[in-house]
Amino acid sequence: MVGHVKKGFQEVQHEIPMQSLQDVFNFDELIEFDKRIKKVAKENKKETKYVVETKIDGLSASLKYENGILVQGSTRGNGLIGEDVTKNLETIKTIPQKLKEPLNITVRGEVFISKYDFEKMNEERAVNDLSLFANARNAAAGSLRQLDSKITESRPLDIYIFNVQKIEAKEFNSHYEELLFLKKLGFNVNPVKILCNTIEEAIQAIQKIGEDREKLTFGIDGAVVKVDNLSLREDLGSTAKTPRWAIAYKYPPEKKETILKDIVCQVGRTGVITPMAIIEPVSVAGSTISKTTLHNEDFIKEKDLRIGDKVIIQKAGDVIPEIVEVKKEKRTGKEQEFEMPKKCPVCGAEVLREEGEVALRCTGIECPAKLLRNIIHFVSKEGMDIDGLGENLVEQFIEKGLISNIADIYSLTFEDIASLKKNGKKFATNLINAIEDSKKRPFYKLLTALGIRHIGSKTAKTITKHFYTIEQLMQANVEEIANLEDVGQIMATSIYEFFRQPQTIDLIQKLNNVGINMKEDKENENDQRFKGFTFVLTGSLENYTREEAGEIIENLGGKVSSSVSKKTNYVIAGEEAGSKLVKAQALGVNIISEEQFQQMIK
Repeated sequence: MVGHVKKGFQEVQHEIPMQSLQDVFNFDELIEFDKRIKKVAKENKKETKYVVETKIDGLSASLKYENGILVQGSTRGNGLIGEDVTKNLETIKTIPQKLKEPLNITVRGEVFISKYDFEKMNEERAVNDLSLFANARNAAAGSLRQLDSKITESRPLDIYIFNVQKIEAKEFNSHYEELLFLKKLGFNVNPVKILCNTIEEAIQAIQKIGEDREKLTFGIDGAVVKVDNLSLREDLGSTAKTPRWAIAYKYPPEKKETILKDIVCQVGRTGVITPMAIIEPVSVAGSTISKTTLHNEDFIKEKDLRIGDKVIIQKAGDVIPEIVEVKKEKRTGKEQEFEMPKKCPVCGAEVLREEGEVALRCTGIECPAKLLRNIIHFVSKEGMDIDGLGENLVEQFIEKGLISNIADIYSLTFEDIASLKKNGKKFATNLINAIEDSKKRPFYKLLTALGIRHIGSKTAKTITKHFYTIEQLMQANVEEIANLEDVGQIMATSIYEFFRQPQTIDLIQKLNNVGINMKEDKENENDQRFKGFTFVLTGSLENYTREEAGEIIENLGGKVSSSVSKKTNYVIAGEEAGSKLVKAQALGVNIISEEQFQQMIK
C-alpha cells in the first residue's frame, strides 16, 4: 500500500476515499461483525445479505471513465490522495479503454501478477542475471509505479475490479448487482464473489476459499465480507479509516514441512553476521522458498536447530518465510549441530558479540562486505565531509575496482572521476579538490569518520581534546579512555579493541601515507572564553551553518544545546527564528544576533 506520492507522479484527489479494511483473524470476530450489522439493519427495517470475495494480493487502483472513455487511473495512496498512473494502467490489457456504455463511472480494483506469470518473470530474470522479485505483490506494486510506462508494459500485470466508487445516471440496490453490471460493461471482475444469506453461509464460503487457495491462479491475503444492501451500507457509514459495512478475514499462515540442508552466514553492510537456513525448496503461500533467515545465534539455540532437521516453514504475514518448528521426533541421529563462526566468513577478521546484544559483528574496517557502508559514512558530512562523493558514485568506483578500501579514495585520479559522468571535467575538478581539502579536516572528524562503534562526533571531540594524536589514542589503555568526561567503559572498550585490529592498523598507516591530518590543532587549546556557557542556535545564519557555529563555540570551551531552558546563557537568533526565540524571550535569556556573536569570537 502506497502512503505517499512518488516523485515524478502527479497527485490525484480521490472523490470517494479509497479506505482500507478492518482485519479479523477468527470466526468469532465475524459473528460479532454480523451482530453489529443486524442491529442497524433491524433499526432501519432492511435485509442483511453478504458478498464474500477473495482479497487479492496486489496494489489497489482507481479507474475513472467519462462517457465510457478511460480518462484517469490512480493508486490508492493514503486513501485520500493517490498517484496519477494513467499511462501505466493503460498498458494493462484487461483494462478497457472504452466501455460498452457511455457512462461516467469510477471503479476500484486490485492490480496483481498471477502465480504463473510471476514464476515465469523470475525465471526470465534469472536467465538474464537480474535480481529476482521477492513476491508477486511487491513486483506488481513496483511495476505499476514505474515512471517509464514501457517498463510497466513489459510486466505481466492484470487487474480485477471489485467495487463501484461513483456512477452517474444509474442506480443499484445491491453490491452483487453492481458486480454483474461491471462485467457486462467489459471489466475484468473478481471471479470469486459469493452471495450469502447469513453470516454462517459467509463463513462456509471463507472456509471453501481457504481449501481451494492453492488452486487459485492469483495470490490472496484473505477473504472480504461485504454487506450487499447498498442502502444499508449508507446507514452503517464509515470510520475515518475503514467502512463499517465490510471486513477482511485473514487466513492463518500456510505451513509446510521441509529439510534444513545447511546453515551459511552472510555479512551485512553494517558487519552483522546473519545465519541463513538453506532448505529443500518448498512452495509456501504462492512462493517457492529455498532459504530463510535464522536471525541470530540465540534463535538457533532456542529452537535447537540442527543441519539435517525436518522443519516447518511458514510465511510471517504471508510475506517473510520463517522456521517456526523443528520436528525433533523425526531425527535420525545424523543431524549436525551448528556453531557461529569465530572469524568473519568474508574477510577473516575477529567477530564480536557485545554484552546485552544478540548480533555477532565483523570487526574488520576493511571487510569487503562493509566497504560501501564504511565509505559512505567516512565521506559523510559528519565524517570527512567530501562533498560530491555520494552513494551512487562510490558504488561505481567499487564496481570498477577503483576503490577496495577507504584509503583508495585518496588515490582517485581526475580521469577516474571524469570517465563516470558525461562532460564530467568540471565535476572531477571539484571532487578532486574536495578530496584534497578533506585531508586537512580536524582530527575529531577523522575519528568520527572511522565509524568506531558507539562513537559519534561529540564523543570524538571529547577524546581528541585529551589525546592530541592518533598515536596517543592507539597507545592508550581502556582505563585512560574511560576516565574522560562523557566516555564510559563500553565506549572505551570499543575504541581500544578497534585500534587493536590488524585491519585498523593497516588503514591508519595507509591514511597517514596519503597525508590525512591525525593530530588535534592546539591553537585554541588555551582559549576557553566560552567555558561554562551554553548556547542555543535558532534560525538561519548568513555566514555560518549551524554546525560551523556550533564547532566554533565548542572549540572555545562552550556547549551547544538543542533546547532553551533557564540554564541557557545565550540564544543566537538568525533569520526566521522560531519557537526557541519566543521561549528565550519568555525566560529572559540573553538573545544575540549573528553580528554580536562574531564580535564575541574575534
